[in-house]
Amino acid sequence: MTTAIISDVHGNLEALEAVLADIDSRGIKRIICLGDIIGYGPNPIECVDLVRTRCEWALMGNHDFGVLYEPTNFNAGAESAAFWTRDRLDAEADDNLRRERYEFLGRLRVRVVETCPDGRTSLLAVHGSPRRPINEYIFPDDVTNAPDKLSTIFERVPRVCVVGHTHVPGVFTDEPDFYPPGELTDSTYLFTESEKAIINVGSVGQPRDMDPRSSYVVLDDRGVTFVRVPYDVEAIAAKIRAVPQLPEWLADRLFEGR
Repeated sequence: MTTAIISDVHGNLEALEAVLADIDSRGIKRIICLGDIIGYGPNPIECVDLVRTRCEWALMGNHDFGVLYEPTNFNAGAESAAFWTRDRLDAEADDNLRRERYEFLGRLRVRVVETCPDGRTSLLAVHGSPRRPINEYIFPDDVTNAPDKLSTIFERVPRVCVVGHTHVPGVFTDEPDFYPPGELTDSTYLFTESEKAIINVGSVGQPRDMDPRSSYVVLDDRGVTFVRVPYDVEAIAAKIRAVPQLPEWLADRLFEGR
């Protein structure tokens, strides 16, 4: 079955709604989420509710973990956003809704292995990396600066792995190499028998590849296609700036995709 894979929503309701509308317009029924539903953005409750109702399953991201437990190794702005997000979840007056949201977040898995739509290719899904599923970043420049790191990571990839976390979309291969979507024909990576791949699906709510549009991928029996979706950045930026606990740079960066 064709699957839309989203990640790193970060409480950005405007972006999530735009992406879900795009997915619906393509007739795609199955959606999965690679984590970081919350953190940074001003609409954590709405985003949790949409993901838990629209996605078949979701993973635990480091910001989801930080809100549930402790925001370890977060910068000051991210830590402040995590505590504010927790306060928002706690402020729900409906005891059942509050419990349901926390139970949903608490049940998020760290890794999932399933079969791609081609029926043959094994797919590993994590938020960060196969080696450290919640916290490890895989950066494009690791191809040249840390090839040993990539080699060790690829040892844990059965064939294809999908990740988020860095908010930078593209495909790592076990050559090693990295291909941003713009270097792929029709923004599509095709599976091959001879190659392992780690696919970063990019970020719905906070892109960081200098393109402010939301990013997600469509997985089918051939491979994955990267999709970009514009959304109302002004609207969410205004909401971020209205919350004292959310630093203004969280709004500013959205306009540039950084």
